Amino acid sequence: MRNRLRELRAARRWSQADLAARCQVSRQAINAIETERYDPSLPLAFTIADVFDQTIEEIFLPDRTDTTNEQDPA
Repeated sequence: MRNRLRELRAARRWSQADLAARCQVSRQAINAIETERYDPSLPLAFTIADVFDQTIEEIFLPDRTDTTNEQDPA
């Protein structure tokens, strides 16, 4: 899942550690989310949205590369 976390964090001049402290997670968790190696749990996504005073949809963007939802025609 794509996200705007790095952009939003940089605009506030927060380090990953700063954001991690505000979200009560590790800096490594923030790094993994920013680099799209990890999708946050729904509760963490809500926390991140609250920290930035935005909606989840404004921060986390679905990966539109696989939107076909193909079904077996049988």
